[in-house]
Amino acid sequence: MVGKRDYGQFCGLAAGLNVIGERWTLLIVREMLISPVRFNELIDNLPGIGPNLLSDRLRSLTEHGVIEHVPVPGDGRGKLYQLTEAGRELRAPLLQLARWGMSFLGENDSDGVVRAEWGFLAVQAMINEDAIPDVDEVYEFRVGDHTFAVEVKSGQVAFTRGGSADPDLVITSDPDTFVRIGARLTTPFAAIATGDVKIEGDVEAIHRCTHMLGLT
Repeated sequence: MVGKRDYGQFCGLAAGLNVIGERWTLLIVREMLISPVRFNELIDNLPGIGPNLLSDRLRSLTEHGVIEHVPVPGDGRGKLYQLTEAGRELRAPLLQLARWGMSFLGENDSDGVVRAEWGFLAVQAMINEDAIPDVDEVYEFRVGDHTFAVEVKSGQVAFTRGGSADPDLVITSDPDTFVRIGARLTTPFAAIATGDVKIEGDVEAIHRCTHMLGLT
């Protein structure tokens, strides 16, 4: 195993933090929750980490069985980093942590780096399980240059990258505005008024979607 500090406690939380508690580690996991990634993509998406530190974190996560690397199709020398089954178990707690952390975002943070894909995770984190609509609908989000869909079916919510053939609701926004709404730095209605958010769809579908996301 990679040499690192150990809390030395017979406790599940301490044991988990021994694996993922180092700086940058959960952000690396966040990127792989979106999709498998190359080393250079991680460097680009995590400005400030440095290649040596990233290599160390990837090595540690691999040795602990949280991530694995696989060949890149059509590239004999390339490799992708992706989550293992153990790594995918971090999805729920990480999304809950992201939802909790949104309340700490302030105007001073708005100058920081933001990616459209983080909006994909932000929506997942914002879902209120008690407010899932009892009708089957598809909500399409166009955030920057990226599109993803949220499908509600039989009381369950599924997330897919890419658009939907027949969405009931289409929401278009830039990444910064999208995160600002999630952080309660602005409201959907204020963003609509300024033109930063555009919504197309049935009024009732809009209400159900915003209610599910806790934005009403």
